[in-house]
Amino acid sequence: MLPTVEKETGPSPTWTVLWLHGLGADGNDFAPIVPDLVANQSWPAIRFVFPHAPVRPVTVNNGVPMRAWYDIKGVSIADKQDAQGIHASIAEVDALIAREVERGVPADHIILAGFSQGGAMTLCAGLRHRETLAGLLVLSAYLPLADTLGTEGSDANRSTPLFWGHGSADPVVPMALAEQSRQALEAGGYNVAWHSYPMAHQVSLPEIADIRAWLGQRFAAG
Repeated sequence: MLPTVEKETGPSPTWTVLWLHGLGADGNDFAPIVPDLVANQSWPAIRFVFPHAPVRPVTVNNGVPMRAWYDIKGVSIADKQDAQGIHASIAEVDALIAREVERGVPADHIILAGFSQGGAMTLCAGLRHRETLAGLLVLSAYLPLADTLGTEGSDANRSTPLFWGHGSADPVVPMALAEQSRQALEAGGYNVAWHSYPMAHQVSLPEIADIRAWLGQRFAAG
């Protein structure tokens, strides 16, 4: 089981937000924004889980070991995709979801979220997960292994609400790649709530406000 940073908004959480960090970061990266997300006192108790990705050499960064969900082998992040590493991380995410179920939070009360490479993993793991999740929150990311999603995707999450936020000036995950990924999902029958922001590879206050509203809708629906 991957090590995690955890923050609970109340006793005996009935919901979990499992949030995956980006390349080279760790589980501490997004933990500080929890107070900005949880602004509604009527929300149920939530456990925010921020796992640390494994440390592995990253080819595009001269093989320097860092926390990464999978290797980036080409100058373009979508080139020479590390299918083996991605599938290994899918198994790690599945294990974290299973642990939340064991702790009393059903799968349909679990939201899988991620930024950048973590957002890519949210798509890869969430759309392949065999139990219906409450939602997928994807920030500044793209869809790896798009060519195998048709055979590997789970019908359980074909209709799962999907929030996708992206910066129009993102130099790391170009807008064109993100839009190509979105179009691939929509062509496969997935319903993507797409949000574009005038920003680079980051998270902005307007995006956080939209995420907060979207989370509230998920909690209300559950």
